[in-house]
Amino acid sequence: MAHRRAGKTVAAINDLIRAVLSCPNPNPRAAYLAPYYAQAKDVVWNYLKHYTASIPGVMTNESELRVDLPNGGRVRLYGADNYDRLRGIYLDDVVLDEYADMDPRAWSQVIRPALADREGRALFIGTPKGRNAFWKLYDEAQADPEWFSMRLRASETGILPQAELDKMRATMSEDEYARELETSFEAAIEGAYYARVLTDAETEKRIGNVPHDPGIEVHAAWDLGIGDSTVIWLAQFVGREVRLIDYIENNGVALDWYARELRNKPYTYAPLILPHDAQARELGTGKSRVEMLEGLGFRTRIAPKLSVEDGIEAVRRLIPRTWIDEKRCELGLRAIRDYREKRDEKRRLGMGPLHDWTSHAADALRYLAVAYEEPRVKREAARRPVHAGGNTWMGR
Repeated sequence: MAHRRAGKTVAAINDLIRAVLSCPNPNPRAAYLAPYYAQAKDVVWNYLKHYTASIPGVMTNESELRVDLPNGGRVRLYGADNYDRLRGIYLDDVVLDEYADMDPRAWSQVIRPALADREGRALFIGTPKGRNAFWKLYDEAQADPEWFSMRLRASETGILPQAELDKMRATMSEDEYARELETSFEAAIEGAYYARVLTDAETEKRIGNVPHDPGIEVHAAWDLGIGDSTVIWLAQFVGREVRLIDYIENNGVALDWYARELRNKPYTYAPLILPHDAQARELGTGKSRVEMLEGLGFRTRIAPKLSVEDGIEAVRRLIPRTWIDEKRCELGLRAIRDYREKRDEKRRLGMGPLHDWTSHAADALRYLAVAYEEPRVKREAARRPVHAGGNTWMGR
């Protein structure tokens, strides 16, 4: 974990080249994974060509961003925005650059298995972006002797002149400087929509073990992907409390897979909460996904159609009364922590939500929030604060 301009990319690409040239396995393979394929091409490709150019017999493939080395080894660049492309390959070594910006399933579902039979290595590099998967990995590595970890703060390395650090501190926000130069996990992610309300939820211990109440219906709020992920948040409404008890996400599977997943859980379902586009008819079947789900035995309802901005505000209002199961909702919780605004850094302007791996979980939660109906209670009860020491399930 290193501050900006510490040289981590140059160090990592040279380490990868050395590892492939000295690998005892036949035909060694190495991958350099950036959050986006275009980013790998812009940032890493010239370094890879430069540092392999003097090796006798080296060959480069511009179209595949690949370098072939004289011992039969290869180093190739990939983007985590299409990590499924790596399924089925083997790897002896891999670098995951800016892991904080990646879908964590790229590592757990694809990269880690690809290393297994070759007993390969992985190197994660980047700067922090809140308490996401990169933070969790770094935290776990501290206690695991099989992992090496290093943290480089600009105030300690001496790589950047102090005069430059002073100028940067004067032009950056406190959080920006702490995150980018001092590698702070505590600094807020710029533009993260739900950072404050989720921090409050952690402080108030509303993220933890949240049991399912079998006497209350479960509301399943969907974001239906076309060619990418479909997400379902599973929630119970108990008085003015919202309990996020479970989470489902997958891609490349049909609706009947999700129907089986729902039926395999011990829940009684309220009508499924679906977005407006679920009413569109598919060309192949002539049916809408509303009709398909109803044909699979579920009741459905369409979430009110609000702007994305209004939906984000609805989520911000809902989370302060929400309890989240940390284990069953782990992937969804990571996503909404990282869900953030796209920024035009030159003009310092926001450009609406960034569409990446976090978007599907955020959209499904938005549909849940706009579909939520305030329970009809007496005015006095409505004023009563909800807290862990009161008459909630946590306080019993």
